[in-house]
Amino acid sequence: MGRKWNNIKEKKASKDSATSRINAKFGREIYVAAKSGEPDPVSNSALKVVLERAKTYSVPKHIVDRAIDKAKGNTDEVFEELRYEGFGPNGSMVIVDALSNNVNRTAAEVRTAFNKNGGNMGVSGSVAYMFDSTAVFAMEGKTADEVLEILIMADLDARDVFEEEGTTIVYAAPSDFSTVQDALKAEGVEEFSVAEITMLVQNEVELDDASKEQFEKMIDALEELEDVQEVYHNVEL
Repeated sequence: MGRKWNNIKEKKASKDSATSRINAKFGREIYVAAKSGEPDPVSNSALKVVLERAKTYSVPKHIVDRAIDKAKGNTDEVFEELRYEGFGPNGSMVIVDALSNNVNRTAAEVRTAFNKNGGNMGVSGSVAYMFDSTAVFAMEGKTADEVLEILIMADLDARDVFEEEGTTIVYAAPSDFSTVQDALKAEGVEEFSVAEITMLVQNEVELDDASKEQFEKMIDALEELEDVQEVYHNVEL
């Protein structure tokens, strides 16, 4: 499990260094979540998950408020949730999640990012079967045993609970995101370094230096696209 966690850490670190781009992506994601139901996280679970995740990236309050206010307005801007699957060098697999108001543009841009960097797009389902949608939490101040006891007392299951370098990590079912987080908060966990629903690959692959360099260029090209929200892969970092 530690290797998967390393990928999550690396991914978050790279995002933390790209503040303006990340804020823009969160603004769009918050708007879409707020527009999907009531613009209130108490009654809108999708919005609650996005807002909790935004906290871990220190998204400014004015970005959050502006996106929610936009959702409350009469704007008719519509974004579609899209998922693309593809392949990189030497058995690497990639999932790309996007929010788009122009599907043709987004598809063309994603395809170009793959093709120009040694990859190619696959059909729906060609990659996703190798990944599991998972709620992930990371925190300090509680041991794995303490967290496991909290979850047991709350009658909640976890896919895995472990510690690494002073951080306790929890993998749980996506449907349990809010209940797991609420249970941990009730027992004194005030801050999470990670709190999100992600796609964890079942088996990772290692690439040689040349292939890894090409692969990283492909991932960078995908993540820089305006419509792309998340990129998941099976490469060990």
